[in-house]
Amino acid sequence: MTQQILLKDTTKGTVDLETYQKKGGYQALEKVLRHSQPLDVIETIKRSGLRGRGGAGFPTGKKWEMVATHRELERYLACNAGEHEPGTYKDRLLLRLNPHQLLEGIAIATYAVGARESHLFINGAFSEEIAIVKQAIVDAQKHGLLGHNILGTGFSCDIQIFLGPDTYVAGEETAMLECMQGREAKPKHKPPYYPTVYGLYGKPTVVNNVETLSNVPPIVSNGTDWFRSFGTKTCPGTMLFSISGDINRPGVYELPLGISLRKLIEDFGGGIKDGRTLKAVYPGGPSHAFLTPKDIDVSMDFDSLKVIGSGLGSAGVIVLDDTRCMVEQTMNFCNFFRDESCGQCPPCKMGTHYLHQILEKIETGHGKPEDLRSLQQLSGFVKGRGDCTVITGAAVAVECSLRHFPEEFESHIKAHRCTMKVAS
Repeated sequence: MTQQILLKDTTKGTVDLETYQKKGGYQALEKVLRHSQPLDVIETIKRSGLRGRGGAGFPTGKKWEMVATHRELERYLACNAGEHEPGTYKDRLLLRLNPHQLLEGIAIATYAVGARESHLFINGAFSEEIAIVKQAIVDAQKHGLLGHNILGTGFSCDIQIFLGPDTYVAGEETAMLECMQGREAKPKHKPPYYPTVYGLYGKPTVVNNVETLSNVPPIVSNGTDWFRSFGTKTCPGTMLFSISGDINRPGVYELPLGISLRKLIEDFGGGIKDGRTLKAVYPGGPSHAFLTPKDIDVSMDFDSLKVIGSGLGSAGVIVLDDTRCMVEQTMNFCNFFRDESCGQCPPCKMGTHYLHQILEKIETGHGKPEDLRSLQQLSGFVKGRGDCTVITGAAVAVECSLRHFPEEFESHIKAHRCTMKVAS
């Protein structure tokens, strides 16, 4: 069993305050408040090599430094727990099982960047997790670990919970900040609206996700060399891999970054269900290009996947066996992106609609050869033409399927039906 940083001691369920403190919980917070200057904490996170676990893999310490050294002294911190992407459910698990490690991480980050307020944005559909986190905050406040004058150090940190809509786009950082200010959850164009410069209330804001901030206390407690002993040189630490699809043992696995996709699927996921063979796997959810069996030995880290044209994202690994119809699979993901589009950007609003419409036409046996050209042209035209990645995700899904499985699209059109399904 690999050593765990985030899911340690969670086998019996939610780690309460007493259990967390017995294992050294909140000692990292006390350590920085009594013995470290804010910029010293940031330097520690920079040396650790911690990268954001919410999708982009941006260096966490660098992001903190950008806000902490900004000339604007009114700053904010927002933890993003607006998880909604298909195949990704690790942040929700952390909220439920290890809330105090997250809260401690938020408090340390708040101190490091000099934030006036700290906010925890949670998908409003996570009712059980919301109750657990609220109770954890109350318990920590009662023991002087959160709130006013923490541990008598003069530092205060009240974490405000904001319940967001159960939508995909609300988890995009600028849309989340808009929502927290009472506006519609619609993304802002970047540049100029980078949260580190123009975030909550127009002020510099650190936005990190649950997994990222949960890594902070162990790094402070155990040191940067310890953290770097996991993972790869450029992507240190562990990652929570959410494995789903045609797999024998679906679930969330905490493993070192850089583990091979083969090992992840075979050793931890238990291999493909019913002895079938692998057809495709999305290593970072539907927003990134899927991989085929020839790439099964790729290193599961941000840099290696980028090199081969895909991405790790938030590590929602979706496995497909050889019975899957890629036309139907692509249609379903485009349906997701269409439904989740906020409608703000015309290329996204119209592009997701027409991509799904053409795919549905082909899947139901009404496709024509010219539809393949339309899919190729439309996906190429709309890719990258939105304030967030929704339309790009849909376009990439289409392009990837057409590139790797053109024969399935052609056979659907020729046979006027889905050729992957046994005729009744």
